[in-house]
Amino acid sequence: MFKRSTLCLIACLISSHQQSTSTAGFFLIDDKPCAKRNYGSENIVCVCNMTYCDTINRVLPLSSREYIIYTSTKAGLRFNKTKGMFDDEAQTDGAHFFVNLSTTYQTILGFGGAFTDAAGINIESLSMKAKENLLQSYFSKEGIEFNFGRVPIAGCDFSTHEYTYDDAPGDTNLTYFNLTVEDFFYKIPLIKEAMKLSKREFHLLAAAWTAPPWMKTNDDYSGFGFLKEEYYEVWTEYLIKFLDKYEKEGLYFWGISTGNEPINGIIPVNRFNSMGWTPSTQTTWIKEHLGPALKKFDPEIKLIALDDQRFMLPWWINKLMSDEEVASYIDGIGVHWYWDSWFPACLLGWTHQNFPDKFILATEASVGDKPWDFEKVKIGSWTRGEWYMEDILEDLNNWVTGWIDWNLALDLKGGPNWANNFVDSAVIVNASANEFYKQPMFYALGHFSKFLPEGSVRVELSAEHNGGIQSIGFLTPDDTVVIILYNKLNSDSSVSITDSTRHMNIAIPKRSFNTVIYKAMT
Repeated sequence: MFKRSTLCLIACLISSHQQSTSTAGFFLIDDKPCAKRNYGSENIVCVCNMTYCDTINRVLPLSSREYIIYTSTKAGLRFNKTKGMFDDEAQTDGAHFFVNLSTTYQTILGFGGAFTDAAGINIESLSMKAKENLLQSYFSKEGIEFNFGRVPIAGCDFSTHEYTYDDAPGDTNLTYFNLTVEDFFYKIPLIKEAMKLSKREFHLLAAAWTAPPWMKTNDDYSGFGFLKEEYYEVWTEYLIKFLDKYEKEGLYFWGISTGNEPINGIIPVNRFNSMGWTPSTQTTWIKEHLGPALKKFDPEIKLIALDDQRFMLPWWINKLMSDEEVASYIDGIGVHWYWDSWFPACLLGWTHQNFPDKFILATEASVGDKPWDFEKVKIGSWTRGEWYMEDILEDLNNWVTGWIDWNLALDLKGGPNWANNFVDSAVIVNASANEFYKQPMFYALGHFSKFLPEGSVRVELSAEHNGGIQSIGFLTPDDTVVIILYNKLNSDSSVSITDSTRHMNIAIPKRSFNTVIYKAMT
């Protein structure tokens, strides 16, 4: 029989393993901290391998007087949890924000990344346990809990070669249509693993980069070229066949877009898989072919228009929606971030104002894509993490309902990519060392995706004085208030948050991402 002292020791060990703090009603679960590696000038990554990877659990305050703050900093903190109690008065210096839960805006759909061939190749290059740690980092309750996966229909530039599902010229009956080894080795298995890990409802979004060359005016995978009108119906059947093939594998799509970046087939600056459309040609195709076929196949699948840059708003959507029948088929609008610095966020607001019943979803983003980005991958770049944070804040403050990153993982070069269109990624895989690196971009995304489950609603967060702090506020389905604060300043900042009669006085570190959570007053 154990002695009482031995039993007490065992109890203490169990308690210390299960929780790190237990005061004032708080129970903060121990997380595995970031295994930091510094690449100079505070460019820090968290290194993961087959034996270790940092984790993050979402912990809820237990009373209406408590709050928890998760902080990531340029200096090296990653999802560092601290706790506090509301004050009776707000401090008079620094920034001051006011929460108004009665004024609401858009409802969040979610956050995610893309299951490209390149992502699959890199993830599968790791050992089984390292791969498991990577997928858990994105999709599990100990990770940042992505609930969206974007899936290219056949090849894109982040493939090792050009291909579609039917490259047999003139095969109008699609006799030779079939999924490829890329689907069976690099997409379907990883999607299924991600879905098993996720505790949230998981959404798959499909997008095609191009039709088979024989269906196009230029008989090529890329360049200036459009779908020939005589193949509008065949192309529609091709897309439906893809959805059906994946259903037979047990994967059901939440949505499909009208095609990735149609502008690339009109202005082919980038020589990678693309197919041009105009609003006029898409109107005909959607009304007479895709819309009816999609509704017949599965009326629950959402059709997302545009799937291209912000500068195409709202005029492209105005053109499509001017046809009432086309408008009836479209559920939402997909936007990419690549030229956001040159085109204002008010374009999103105007689009929402014109079509308030259609959601806006950010469907692709990556860094290092510009010709002047000579260093495609910048290991540990905090600045690139800040670019993600700024864009997500700007989008969500202007009616966007979610934000989907590009490749889930790339190699040290930013590929593979058959077109040499290398870019950076939130996770970089070093296969030779059997390890991967979580970049600051990963944590910028996580400050949203981890704490904003589907169904969260943006609420009014006004500022008497913002002190240079960018912000946004939400109410989640479990009545938790979530406030994201971004300090780009090179100095610490004092911030007060007032919610009804409660006041929170906190210090926000310099160059930091911060997520504040607390229970709403009921």
